[in-house]
Amino acid sequence: MKKKKKSLFRTRKKTKKGFSIKLKWAIGTSIGVLVIFAIFAVLLFQSFSNLMLQQEKQYAIDAVAVAQSRLSSLENELTNDSAKRELGSNISAVNQEKNRPASLYSDSVFVTLSRKNIGVGIYNLNGEEVFASRSLPVEFNINNSTNTTQVQKVKDVNVLIIRKPVVAKSTQKVIGYIQVTNRLTDYDKAREKLGLIFFIFGITAAIASAMLEYALSAWLLRPIDLINDTIDKINQEDEDDPIADIRVPIEAIKRNDELSDLSQLFNDMLDRMQRYIEQQQQFVEDVSHELRTPVTIVQGHMELLNRWGKDDPEVLAESISASLQEINRMKSLVQEMLDLSRAEQVEIQYGKEVADVREIVLQVYNNFKMIKPDFVFLLDDDLKGKTPVRIYRNHLEQVLIILMDNAVKYSEKRKEVHLSVSRDQRYVNIAIQDFGEGISKENIQKVFDRFYRVDKARSRGKGGNGLGLSIAQRLIEGYHGQITAESVIGRGSVFRVSLPVVQEDVVKKNDSSEE
Repeated sequence: MKKKKKSLFRTRKKTKKGFSIKLKWAIGTSIGVLVIFAIFAVLLFQSFSNLMLQQEKQYAIDAVAVAQSRLSSLENELTNDSAKRELGSNISAVNQEKNRPASLYSDSVFVTLSRKNIGVGIYNLNGEEVFASRSLPVEFNINNSTNTTQVQKVKDVNVLIIRKPVVAKSTQKVIGYIQVTNRLTDYDKAREKLGLIFFIFGITAAIASAMLEYALSAWLLRPIDLINDTIDKINQEDEDDPIADIRVPIEAIKRNDELSDLSQLFNDMLDRMQRYIEQQQQFVEDVSHELRTPVTIVQGHMELLNRWGKDDPEVLAESISASLQEINRMKSLVQEMLDLSRAEQVEIQYGKEVADVREIVLQVYNNFKMIKPDFVFLLDDDLKGKTPVRIYRNHLEQVLIILMDNAVKYSEKRKEVHLSVSRDQRYVNIAIQDFGEGISKENIQKVFDRFYRVDKARSRGKGGNGLGLSIAQRLIEGYHGQITAESVIGRGSVFRVSLPVVQEDVVKKNDSSEE
């Protein structure tokens, strides 16, 4: 038995570990932060890009507007002389930026044209260049649309191009064309810097959040580690009772969160397991002790008969009678052990049963009056009518029979038993009083223990195995009730049973659901 029990605690094998929860949490959080940051970064990047592009486009539009306002005053087709006269003087070279005269930018109207990336080209009706503020990165083609705005990549540089016709105010005829180019170098550099900043910030935020979440998860999941350590300690114990002194440390319980509740529940589970192990050990020891005597007696009689008693009718009869008596006692013991085992599972199997306590008390009272005519039974019934309690009918009857039978069994001089039943707002209270031998203070706390008998020799003679009160206690506690005992040596004992009252609306609901 012990070897089997040890093996149950050895079934947990260490498997190859993957990523820990803390690492998964940190990685998942960092990925989440990175994704969220990336979404916002893309939105901000596009917003800033559009804003900067709009600004650069506005510079080009201003340049077109300035040139159109000056050239539209002319009436004839644009020429080199007229363009120079309107847009500037002292220009010695049109296509070489180093020879651009300062006079072109001396007028405040042409401040727009002085921007380093802005280039203004003036063309006649044939598409020939007649004026240029600086060298232009894109040649004018009259076959293309002359009223367009577009961005074109030239030698790895984005160039904004605006083409407009020049219309004379007086004749409303086209006298030439304007092409303004804006090299978007500053725009591209700003986009690159902005993208780099967002990338660095994103990676930094992801790494920082991963480190922070790893530290936070390590702190939050500390109770899980402590529970795991506790399980490992249990598995490493070689004693028959490996959980005797091993519990999850108080550090995991005093946090007052869900994991502290889990740690407390785990400790409570270990406490219950501890009690079960102790009960199992005590149960095995008690059963072994209880069965040893009748088995030894039967064995002795069988050996006696085998040697010479089978030829002696008197010895044969005595041995058979004694053996049958011990076999019947073992049968009774096994039955009570089964009853005790079932009593520990009543809450699961009979949790919704309801019974009328008054009816059952009256039935047990009348039965004992009939089978024990030499006893005086008195009933004090304070219940006015049907009183439902949460218990299976047969179980309450079994408890009352156990208590009444004990009261009769230990009342040798004054053969009188009092039975009373009453209720308050929450509980039904049943009391069974005898006037027999009584139980000492030292023994009163042990009467509900398995196989415990106050006077083992006299109890054995009365047919008791010491399991009746244990069965009664398990049954009552299984239905969330309570059973207690009070006694005085030489004056008798009182056993009290309290069971929760079931409200009438609950009873009606159960009845309707059954129908």
